[in-house]
Amino acid sequence: MELKNKTKTELHRILAESRDKLRDLRFKDSDKQLKNVREIRKIRQVIARALTLLNIK
Repeated sequence: MELKNKTKTELHRILAESRDKLRDLRFKDSDKQLKNVREIRKIRQVIARALTLLNIK
C-alpha cells in the first residue's frame, strides 16, 4: 500500500480502519481463532507508517 501519495483525510481513514482491524485481530488472537498472528504485526506497521506521514504533513 503506497501511503506517501495519500491526503491527510485518506490517511486518517486508513488509520481508523487499521485500528479497527487490529482490535478485531487481537480479540481473535485472545480466543485462539487467529491463524496468522503475523497479520497483527503488519497492521501495526501500517498504523506506524500512517502516523509518521501524518506528523510530516
